[in-house]
Formats: sequence, C-alpha cells, structure tokens
Amino acid sequence: MIPKTLGDVTNEWLSTVIGANITQKTSIQIGQGVGLMGDIYRVGLDYKGSTPAGLPASIVVKLPSSFEENREQGVALGMFEAEVRFYNEIAPDASVGLPIIYHAEIDSGTADFVIVMEDLSELAMVNQSDGMSAEQARAAVKVLASLHAVWWGKVEGGDLNWIPDMTGPRIAFVDQYLPQVFDAFKANFSDQLPAEGLAVYEKFIGNYGKINARIASRSPWTLAHQDFRVENLMFGQAGSDRVVVIDWQGIGRGPGAYDLGYVLGGSMEPDLRREHENELVQAYHAQLLACGIEGYSLEQLWEDYAHAHLMGGLATSILTGGAMDLSNARGKALVTTMATRHAIAAIDHNGLQRLADIV
Repeated sequence: MIPKTLGDVTNEWLSTVIGANITQKTSIQIGQGVGLMGDIYRVGLDYKGSTPAGLPASIVVKLPSSFEENREQGVALGMFEAEVRFYNEIAPDASVGLPIIYHAEIDSGTADFVIVMEDLSELAMVNQSDGMSAEQARAAVKVLASLHAVWWGKVEGGDLNWIPDMTGPRIAFVDQYLPQVFDAFKANFSDQLPAEGLAVYEKFIGNYGKINARIASRSPWTLAHQDFRVENLMFGQAGSDRVVVIDWQGIGRGPGAYDLGYVLGGSMEPDLRREHENELVQAYHAQLLACGIEGYSLEQLWEDYAHAHLMGGLATSILTGGAMDLSNARGKALVTTMATRHAIAAIDHNGLQRLADIV
C-alpha cells in the first residue's frame, strides 16, 4: 500500500518499511513552500524496546504535494516516477552525495508515491533567498562534478533511455507549455526583474528546445539533476566538504553544465557569484579530472557554462511562477529570487546576444 497522506503512514506501515516493530511516531511538516512538488515530513520513531542497532531514530517521508495543480504537473512531466526509479535503480552507482533511502514506491502514471529517507536534520539547509556562501558553493560544485563523473558518457542508449534527454519530448512539452503561462509569470514577477531581464525571458519563450539543442550537440552527456539549487542541498559543518543532494524528480540526460549554471546562477547573490565564479568553475573542472574524466577542456566548460544560463533557470522560473500554486508566501519569494538571479546571470554572460544568435 502506498500512503496518500501522512495519516496513512501508520506504525504498522512504517514497521514493514523499516523492518522493526515501531510502536509510536511523531511528525512535523518541513520545507513548506520549498518542496513545491512534494509535502515533506520529519517523523520520529519509537521502537518496541530500545532502538535496534543501525536503525534510525527519525526519518523523512515525502508524499505528493497537497496542491492539485502541482500534482498534475508532476505527473505530466514524469517527475514523481523519475525520482522513485532514480533511487531504486540508479543511485546505488554513486558513492557520494546521496541520502540513504529506506523505501521508494510509486503507482506508475499517477501522483501516488512515497519516499522514505534518512533524516538529514543534523546538516545545514540554506534559504535560497539568502544564497550559498563561497565555501558552500565550492563544496556544492565538487560534489556535483563527482556525481556527474559517475554517469559521464554513459547515458546515451542502453538502460537509461527512460530518462528524458534535454532535446526530447519532455523539453518539447515544456517549450510549448511555457508561452501559455508566460502572461501569468509576467503579471507576478516582471516588476522584480532587472533591466533587460524581461527581454531575456521574452526572447527565451518558444526557443527552449533550440537553446538546449545548441549545447547538447557539442558537449558530453551525463545524468543531470536539473534542479540543482541550494534548497536541494544539505551541507556539513563549516570546513567540511560534505554535501547531500536531494529531490531527484527532474533528472535528465545531457551536458553537466546545465546543473553548474543552474546552481551558481540561482543560488548565490549575483555579486558574490561574480567574485568567485572563476574559481568555482575551475573547481568543478578540477574535480572532473580528479574523477578520471578526460577530453573536456576548461575552455569548453566555460562556453557551456555561459550558455547554460539560458536554460533551466529561465524555464523553471516561468513554469513555477506562471503555473503552480504560489499561495504560500515562501514559495512566491523563492520564485522571485530565482527569476531575478537567473536573468542577471544570463545578462552577465551576454545572454541577449547569445539568444539573438540562436533564434
């Protein structure tokens, strides 16, 4: 049975999932306004007798969003199913950067899913409006490169064809859908955008597929997270390189620079990004080399990174800002931050001229 609400996450169900007799639980919702596609709860566990060795005192349970519009989007884009399959089939190949998963299940083709994972509350979360520090950004790009290296050059053809690629039907669907919600996005957020920011979004509309195809045809492919932003990252203590990456609903196959541009463009204050951008891009490249990746020059990475600021950040900002339920003030503030920062990053990297060359 897949629980539909937290009320269905009973002691008996958890006992089966965890593999021990759970006699009592406590729960609290976390991440309101952050997990737009999911409702997330921290659940404390009491066991019959003492806590068995190796079993958790608490877990995190992820269920579908309470908002029908968001659930419909998750089903249409295959996001719920992708995350469950990622954890069950692909994640075991990676040795760093991922949470422990106790259970992941979905009723295929629906929004009925559940993911039970380790409680990472001892790690630090960063509010996207605040943005990452330079130290956190260095740790983030290093773990990103380590994860990309696992699947570098291994995602075209074979067993991973079920994962959407950056030029395939899912992108075509988004490309056709974005113009339908663009007026709502403009109404909600255009007055927050920087000078030339609205022009970037207007030139982007209707051209997402062309923009992605430009980089996809020239650069190595890997497994991309495609929502690699600070609120999907959990950080270890200061001075630690530990980063755990969550929320793998949007995975895709394509150039890794997509994720690099997405996280630095949207999850750092623009002035701080500008100050540290050079060293951060180099740190990502150095980690790829350390993981054994060859044939991808720093020069090509820079070109891909600059281009990537015209990709996921702009699309996600329009999609969430124009189509999803943002009645939660926290969610609206998140989209405002994303929309403005991604526009600034695109402009910083000559985005208007790049768009003119493509479209």
